[in-house]
Amino acid sequence: MKTLAKRNANGHPSNWLSELMNRELFDWNSNNFSNTGTTLPAVNIKENEEGFTVEVAAPGMQKEDFKVEIDNNLLTISSEKQDEKVEQDGEKFTKREFSYQSFQRSFTLPQGMVKEDKIEAKYQDGVLYLMVPKKDEAKKKAPRLIKIS
Repeated sequence: MKTLAKRNANGHPSNWLSELMNRELFDWNSNNFSNTGTTLPAVNIKENEEGFTVEVAAPGMQKEDFKVEIDNNLLTISSEKQDEKVEQDGEKFTKREFSYQSFQRSFTLPQGMVKEDKIEAKYQDGVLYLMVPKKDEAKKKAPRLIKIS
């Protein structure tokens, strides 16, 4: 019997978590981009028995600067921030500095493994945290001793 399995470049069956972790940061086809030429924020993804934690390093931002969406197993984190600073020195000199930065990072969640409606987010100390809980059937079950009769 033949089964369909996605394979990596070495011909080995692929693992969705390793694909998620090894996704090319500057692969523009992966829907990760920054429109200002700046670097994208670094992302850590941790997995435990209960779910996944996504950490996005974004110092200097406010929670209102972020937009987090999930659509058809695609988790998208984006931000747009615009700053305007005006300095005046009497009537002789006026200086204006405009700053605009935005980014978008997208991650494909494992099909049927997470509770999309239970994803939570918080921004603390320059890091955006997303808690993505696993469905009960996706959690690793403890070994069970089978009694022999």
